[in-house]
Amino acid sequence: MDSYEHEGAQGPGGRRPDAPPDPAPAPSGDRAGCAVDQPERADGAESGANAADGVTTAPAAAKGAPASPDAKADGPGGTAGPLGDAEAPRAPEPEGEAAAAPVSGIAALSLPYQITAAVVLGLVALVAGVHLLFVFLHVAPSNTASKQYDKGIDAWVYPEFEQNWKLFAPNPLQQNIRIQVKAELSTADGGKKTTEWIDLSAGDAAEIRGNLLPSHTLQNLLRRSWDFYTSWHDNQNRATGPRGELAQTYLKRIVMLKLDQRHGLGAEVERIQVRSETDLVKPPAWSKEKNDSRPVYRVLPWWNVTPADRPLGTGVRAAGPVGLQSGTGSQGGAEDGVRNGERTEAAR
Repeated sequence: MDSYEHEGAQGPGGRRPDAPPDPAPAPSGDRAGCAVDQPERADGAESGANAADGVTTAPAAAKGAPASPDAKADGPGGTAGPLGDAEAPRAPEPEGEAAAAPVSGIAALSLPYQITAAVVLGLVALVAGVHLLFVFLHVAPSNTASKQYDKGIDAWVYPEFEQNWKLFAPNPLQQNIRIQVKAELSTADGGKKTTEWIDLSAGDAAEIRGNLLPSHTLQNLLRRSWDFYTSWHDNQNRATGPRGELAQTYLKRIVMLKLDQRHGLGAEVERIQVRSETDLVKPPAWSKEKNDSRPVYRVLPWWNVTPADRPLGTGVRAAGPVGLQSGTGSQGGAEDGVRNGERTEAAR
């Protein structure tokens, strides 16, 4: 009787009403798997069976909740499984072409253009390397290579890429050199007219003055052409080497270019005469040095102008070779006139 009353006093789960609830143990691997895999039972029957075995499990999920291990529930952590909230899966990292950086430069071009760009860059590098080598051999002390290839090196360097050490000279230039020209023109009635001395250096100085970025041609073209001429001619204007004739032709063409650009004289010029006016730079006021400020002139002979000496785009108004002109020119001018006259006749 007592035993019956004691059992009747227990609740449907096999627990006395006044007994404290047992803590739910953490599910082990086997027990958790078994609890999940077993079909859902009534709360009382499942609790009683576990109590009979001496094992107490966590309460089953609420009715209506999915019993499958793949069941999911929304929560702050993302998806939830039978063992609680699980971390949300990360987005897959991009792989292959999607992960590569955008292509730029030559690699972005098609294959034919890549080949063309590579060939052009190779040629530019080759020319730059050859140029640097020739300039190095030109300025380097005399050696076996520079002696053997002296003509080829000079043909490449002169006159555009000539190098010198004047920048590092202990005594910089102390002279002002102005290049002037006098031209003989053919008039429309068949006569001749000679201009006054035209200061070409003054024209260059006027264009440079106030110019923040003056061009190299304005600063050095006329001056270097005169230096080139005097380097290959003596004081009697006789050539001192094989480059004498080239220096004369170069100076003549530069003078004709300046006359055509600034004075519109190109087609009607038949002969020109060039001279230099040199004077010393005045010493500063605090210096005790004194020098002669009077200008010194160097006058060149008259040169006949051939069609090749005229700038491009200018016509030829001269009615034939000029030949010798009596009473004009200085010593050496007649011989030069004959040579230029023969070349002009052959060219025409």
